[in-house]
Amino acid sequence: LGPFSFSGYDKKQMWTVQNSGHSVMVLLGDEATIAGGGLASQYRAKQLHLHWSKELDAGSEHSLDGDRFAMEMHIVHEKEQGTSRNEEEAQDSKDKIAVLAFLVEAGSKNEGFQPLVEALSDVPRPQMTTTMKKSISLSDLLPEEEKLRRYFRYLGSLTTPGCEEQVVWTVFEETIQLQKEQILAFSEKLYYDSDSGQTLKMTDNVRPLQRRGQRQVLRSQAPGRLLPLPLPALLAPTLTCLMAGLLR
Repeated sequence: LGPFSFSGYDKKQMWTVQNSGHSVMVLLGDEATIAGGGLASQYRAKQLHLHWSKELDAGSEHSLDGDRFAMEMHIVHEKEQGTSRNEEEAQDSKDKIAVLAFLVEAGSKNEGFQPLVEALSDVPRPQMTTTMKKSISLSDLLPEEEKLRRYFRYLGSLTTPGCEEQVVWTVFEETIQLQKEQILAFSEKLYYDSDSGQTLKMTDNVRPLQRRGQRQVLRSQAPGRLLPLPLPALLAPTLTCLMAGLLR
């Protein structure tokens, strides 16, 4: 589980932002790809979305050392045909989707995220879309690339019905920091309601923590070694299923 190769992550664009009815989604087109990082193929970024809560320790879908975080961001990628190392891997549906998951905690103001935060006011209701008023890149949202060498890996599922077992999950140790006001804006600006009588604020769009079961959780920089079960730092993964219809 070595370092990732990020391509197109530094390209700045005024992304399209959408209220999907259960999250806010940024449509990424087909500009960015990832490879390496122990992945068997190249994957192309399709969208990113977030999960959150008004409580700063209840908005993530994974926990680390037993702790949960204010938010979690998922960058969703689809496997590229013809890029697998061998034919058997190419036909494997267990890693059809690769999700990069980033835990978000309260801290200093994050200027890279500000164009997305400002766009929330323009998409309060489901299916509304807008365009960011400032160009940003995916890299602007993430920690420095050198800090993305430490991560957890497991095979899991999508998190809303039908929860297909087809996701290779990468959960990074390095967190993203957002100012508390930036985090709370997601709960305050977005609504589940489809009409203009906005009453049900979009918050706590988080799947409850699930048992790890028999899944093996791997950790980068420890090639070939499983995390021992008693280790306190064991990632307790939510077998997070992305939003229903997110790839439709």
